[in-house]
Amino acid sequence: MTGGRRIRLDIAYDGSDFRGWARQPGLRTVQGTIEDALARVVRSEVRLVVAGRTDAGVHATGQVAHADLDEAQWERASQPPRGGGGGQDPVAALARRVQGVLRPYADVAVTRTSTAPDGFDARFSATWRRYAYRIADERAGYDPLRRRDTTFVRARLDEAAMDEAARTLIGLHDFAAYCKPRPEATTIRTLLEYDWRRDADGVLVANVRADAFCHSMVRALVGACVAVGEGRLAVADVARLRDELTRTSAFKVLDARGLTLTEVGYPGDDQLAARAEQTRARRDPSHVTDNS
Repeated sequence: MTGGRRIRLDIAYDGSDFRGWARQPGLRTVQGTIEDALARVVRSEVRLVVAGRTDAGVHATGQVAHADLDEAQWERASQPPRGGGGGQDPVAALARRVQGVLRPYADVAVTRTSTAPDGFDARFSATWRRYAYRIADERAGYDPLRRRDTTFVRARLDEAAMDEAARTLIGLHDFAAYCKPRPEATTIRTLLEYDWRRDADGVLVANVRADAFCHSMVRALVGACVAVGEGRLAVADVARLRDELTRTSAFKVLDARGLTLTEVGYPGDDQLAARAEQTRARRDPSHVTDNS
């Protein structure tokens, strides 16, 4: 960009009170909130491109987006804040300025801003996304301080069976049985990791990583394994249901509250542009979603 800059933003948010990532007229969304804050800093409209559009109620600790600032916007963004601070790196200081607009104790934070490498596209350069899903069963007990990011299940779950079932789903497959259908959207994904463990508090935590996720996929994968943990499904059933390629009522798609986008993976700087071109050629941008 001549005179301007592409800025990478690293973002975290509690999704409980947002209607998802994507800007929607009259609704409070993460994208709308951050774009409005950026617009106040640069004094004109800014649009974000995000790595994965999360649904209502889904959280993030490792969301990534980019914004293209033209020359005039960048000049305003790089001005030192009132009261001094002119020695700060203006790109890094942009996160503090945006957070100042969002105010203390906001439920969204721009944790870091940096100049994006050449060829970087937050969405299309990404090679994978990682989510965590937290479940407190009767063994862990209900913690009211974690009620916004943890789903409570009134059963004692068999984590070994859940982990075994999860690992049978890893690989390149058509996940139509685990996705909410969308017209003309592909449901073929590569599930790179899926496993379960208990943390120090006994809470069950799923680690789920894939090249991309179709709509409601993570919460459906989690729901299937919870059904195994409850003894309502056998370990082999989760792969069998996947291969039937149709939605089923054999398990419940779990709530959004337990789901957090924790990390987005990118290739080396010299491969960013090629990765973005490859992804655009493979998928229509309106159908690439990574939201649960």
